[in-house]
Amino acid sequence: MRLAEGIRRHGFRKWYERQLLQGHAHLVLTFLCLVGIFAALEGMRGTVGWAERAEEILTALFCAGAGLWALRRYLSLLQGAELAAHQAECPQCKAYGRLDLVQSDASGDRVTVRCRGCGHGWRIEM
Repeated sequence: MRLAEGIRRHGFRKWYERQLLQGHAHLVLTFLCLVGIFAALEGMRGTVGWAERAEEILTALFCAGAGLWALRRYLSLLQGAELAAHQAECPQCKAYGRLDLVQSDASGDRVTVRCRGCGHGWRIEM
C-alpha cells in the first residue's frame, strides 16, 4: 500500500505497523521456501528414476524462486517503512507519527503532511 493511501486510510502508525507485518510475513514465506528446498533435496536421495529426480529438482527450483521473490519483497517493504519512519518526526515539536496527510503526488510516494500537535507542515519522500 502506498504511503499516501495508507496515511489517508489508517494513519501513519497503523500504516507503518501493517508494512512491518506484511514484510515479516514474507520473511516467514522465505523460511518455508528454504524448508521446501531442503525437503526436495532430501527427497532426491531416495529417487530411482530420472522422472522422480526431475520432479524434485523442479520443486527445489520453484521453492528457490519463490523464496528469492519473498526475500526481495521483505527487504523492500522494510526499507520503505524505515525510510518513511525516519521522516515521520515533526521537525518543530518532535512528535512522532502524529500527522495528517495534506497533499500527495500522483504516485503516492511523496506526501506533504501536517503535525497534529503544532500544525507544522513538512514533506515525506519515499
